Amino acid sequence: MMGCSLGRCVQLTVAGGSYQEGLVSVLQGIPPGILLTEQEIYADMLLRKPGTDELSSPRKEPDLPIIYTGLNAADTIEGAGNKNHTNGTPITILIPNLDRHFIHVKQYQDTNRTPRPGHASYASFMKYGPDDDAIGAGFFSGRYTATIVAGGYIAKKVLSYFGIKVFSYIKELAGVRCPDIEHEKAFSYTQSFKKMRCDLDPFYQEIYVKGRINMEMRFLEKMKVFGEIEKEIDLIREKSPKMTEEEIYDRYGVHHVVNCPDVKVARQMMEAANRITATGDSSGGVVEVVALGVPAGLGEPVFDKLDAELGRMLGIGAVKGVEIGAGFAVKDMTGSQCNDQMRSEKGKVVFLSNNAGGITGGLTTGQPIVVRIAVKPTPTIAKPQQTIDKYTLENKTLAAITRRDPTIVGRIWIVAENYTALVLLDHLMMHLGYQAIKEKISAS
Repeated sequence: MMGCSLGRCVQLTVAGGSYQEGLVSVLQGIPPGILLTEQEIYADMLLRKPGTDELSSPRKEPDLPIIYTGLNAADTIEGAGNKNHTNGTPITILIPNLDRHFIHVKQYQDTNRTPRPGHASYASFMKYGPDDDAIGAGFFSGRYTATIVAGGYIAKKVLSYFGIKVFSYIKELAGVRCPDIEHEKAFSYTQSFKKMRCDLDPFYQEIYVKGRINMEMRFLEKMKVFGEIEKEIDLIREKSPKMTEEEIYDRYGVHHVVNCPDVKVARQMMEAANRITATGDSSGGVVEVVALGVPAGLGEPVFDKLDAELGRMLGIGAVKGVEIGAGFAVKDMTGSQCNDQMRSEKGKVVFLSNNAGGITGGLTTGQPIVVRIAVKPTPTIAKPQQTIDKYTLENKTLAAITRRDPTIVGRIWIVAENYTALVLLDHLMMHLGYQAIKEKISAS
């Protein structure tokens, strides 16, 4: 595989598989001096992990990260206070697979002769042959996106030092669409949704808040605890704080499952998705990602324009389309309707619209960046589908019995959010370096 790295100044390389020992994120280019903990990385990872609600796969992976390299193991001199700070070397994050049992392996063994329509299982077999990592779909499982969330959280933290906020939410699910929401309001909502999920996540509370794993422990000490956790997954899950949908709304002002900043619409989304799931089928939707506070000028024409780089989110499994700003709607506009006209107010440039989604000519304009991804329905469904035996080419019928998501939309939004952060940080570093040299030359 040659396509497992993203970025240049900030580069994420990922490895692992759904039923291998685990997954790995290696992040290069992060500057020194940033305090980093596993607890804060997990706070983003729990938003993607399976087994949390009725719209996600019943697989019970806790997705607990281990920072293996890239941090100072102790203060560099006595009293320096820089233990657990990034030191400029590559950051390695391990994500062990803890919920992989023979019963699940056997389910894949029993069905792997018959590729799942809509899934990569046929194409990957043609590319890699009989040794294709087909148990749990290997690297073609949505499970690998945990690596993007882990690395992208760190990118998001670096961006925050520059006043850049990246967030996302579900714009459409199962045919139900959220109306346009003011960006700051949507950002506040997503922050409340994330807090709710942390407060109610049993692993966040039992493992991190109660200090069962902490940053004072060495790697082997943590792995000993991981061995215990593997046997206690169900017991820990039973400790999940119990709150009703109404109590969650009263306390946090959010929907209990769907991250959509219009709670009424979120309820409609969930009802529509559940109706489809009840038939044995699956549903798709749209995720919107917004970045606020991005300075003008990011992007590297011609081939590395920022919108082209964001278009690489097609590399996220299940994403079948990426649009910036008005996206495909521009085909129905005239030039005067589509153009984002400008005026000067109190010495600042103000745009009268944002159909460009904050990017023109591949460069940021200083407006909010708005990106939407189209997410296809989960290909693994309970309805009978026509397929073949990939060894004999006999015609077959398949009705999947493996663990699966009723919809991928409910978990993929944090993947898109953190992927966007990785792209933005990569281009911010290129931009700041270019501007520093330009200014040096101008001053000489």
